Amino acid sequence: MKFVAVIRQVPDGESRLKIEGGKVDLGGVTMILDQMDEWAVEEVIRLQEKHGGESVVVALGPERFEEAIRTALAMGIDRAIHLVAEGYTDPITQAQALAEVIRAEAPTLVFTGGQQADWDAQALGPALAEALGWPVVSWTTMIELEGQTHAKARHDLDEGAELVRVPLPAVFTSQQGLNEPRYPTLPGIMKAKRKELKKLPMSVGSKVEILEQTIQEKSRLNKMLDGKDPVAAAHELIRLLHEEAKVI
Repeated sequence: MKFVAVIRQVPDGESRLKIEGGKVDLGGVTMILDQMDEWAVEEVIRLQEKHGGESVVVALGPERFEEAIRTALAMGIDRAIHLVAEGYTDPITQAQALAEVIRAEAPTLVFTGGQQADWDAQALGPALAEALGWPVVSWTTMIELEGQTHAKARHDLDEGAELVRVPLPAVFTSQQGLNEPRYPTLPGIMKAKRKELKKLPMSVGSKVEILEQTIQEKSRLNKMLDGKDPVAAAHELIRLLHEEAKVI
């Protein structure tokens, strides 16, 4: 068996971004392995630990992606393939380029993040499945293999979940609750330096051109409740949390 994780490197959510000349300036910004991709990496490692075989990480992006790739290798991935491409590439074009490499690897399944933090999009997993001609299960919170031919997976919905069964090979995208990623250990970090990282320089033309970027300024929406009637205030608070904040 062979399990592949597709990853990206994105700005740390705690970093403060700047706009220079209508483009996001990443100078001085801390870059990390996308958290949803981290869940994908962890699940691939767990599947390998349970079923044997090989784990591979594949990434398409600039040279700086190597740091995120090394993080995945330090977590326990066996080897990596880096498609080195500078500049912005839209998800559809990325999926087509990634599909060529992944098809040659002939994996049992592919895992990637459910939503890419830098694009704020859920496009890559489904686009990759379309390019490969494989089924896709998005927002996966559980997966079980049935031999080498099928997998059962739980798929999250807005108001619940579905348990589905798909033939392999297939593409799965991750969701919070799938697992708790491990931290790279010092021995793992040292081993990662010696693991195979194959680089394939690519010239990938994007179908989408970014003309201008802006940073959204978010303001807090404050609501003051009348505290004269604590019971009524409690009911109103519950209504707001349920209907507007949608946290309960």
